[in-house]
Amino acid sequence: MQIRADQLNEHLARGLKRFYTLHGDEPLLAQEAADAIRAAARSAGHSERTVFTVSGAHFDWSAVLGAAQAQSLFADRQVIEIRIPSGKPGKDGSEYLQRYVDLIAHQDSNDVLTLVTLPKLDFQQIKAAWFTALDNAGQTLRLETLERNALPAWLAQRLSRQGQRVKAGEEGQRTLAFFADRVEGNLLAAHQEVQKLALLHPAGELTFDQVQDAVLNVARFDTVKLAQALWTANTARSLRVLDGLRHEGESVVMVHWGLADDVRALARGRSALDQGKPLPLALKEARVWGVKEKLFERALPLLNAAALATLLDAASVCDGINKGLRHPAWPPQPWDAMKRWVLMALDAQAPAARRVMALHD
Repeated sequence: MQIRADQLNEHLARGLKRFYTLHGDEPLLAQEAADAIRAAARSAGHSERTVFTVSGAHFDWSAVLGAAQAQSLFADRQVIEIRIPSGKPGKDGSEYLQRYVDLIAHQDSNDVLTLVTLPKLDFQQIKAAWFTALDNAGQTLRLETLERNALPAWLAQRLSRQGQRVKAGEEGQRTLAFFADRVEGNLLAAHQEVQKLALLHPAGELTFDQVQDAVLNVARFDTVKLAQALWTANTARSLRVLDGLRHEGESVVMVHWGLADDVRALARGRSALDQGKPLPLALKEARVWGVKEKLFERALPLLNAAALATLLDAASVCDGINKGLRHPAWPPQPWDAMKRWVLMALDAQAPAARRVMALHD
């Protein structure tokens, strides 16, 4: 059964389950969740801890079963941690994990608490028999990087824990928005910046200037965030993410490939729409799903076939510039050309967006 990270402490206060499975790509949240589970286990008398790290195809899974069956001479309760950094236990591991879950589940006592830690899992891994067995036997926490819109509330909560807060009203919202922009995509650094404020300033109210002077720009971006900003027509954010990727040393070729692939998918969807097919079917035929499906539901009606053809031609020009082929009407540097292309994509959505807004006025 899955619970949210912010529900964990309340859950632990009500009592412990036999299994806890943590998976996700956010180190800070994974570390804090594991620490909270270990602390609750110690309070409940689980004073012995055994850690297994699964590495390679020759891991001895029988040792894990043996640990679960062993009775300690010094402690009647134990915590067994199984760390699988690859997220792939393998065929033998899958079978052993299912046997392990069955073994623990049928023990008369609650002497063994199992904590399984995993990286971010894909759809197939989540549907695997071994993961389903763990999920059904206990609590599962999915720990992923917070999206930008959730960061201000998270930062306010962290500040509150150390007795600090921002000003009320618009100024406070501006302070939290600035803070979030500085730390987006880097939650561990965000936590450290919050702690820094506790060292620099006493408990109480923080001003915008105090936060601005103290917080470093440690934001980290990826191509997914760029696509989210671009296909929601957020000009300021699109340019900020693009600039961030450039200064982080991201490959301009990979950035170009991701956005060009988006336009090809949008063009397929536009063709299906122009044939009279409904939007959900058009997206399905364009092979769009997941996060991109939500983005394209908004963007596709705003982009006509001519605009998408122009963007595809421009993407071809950018591809040439990336390979050293200059174009007389385009900037010679790849990142500058990419910025121009992004502005073209934003502008292509803007007139249609204004027409849609006018219809609702």
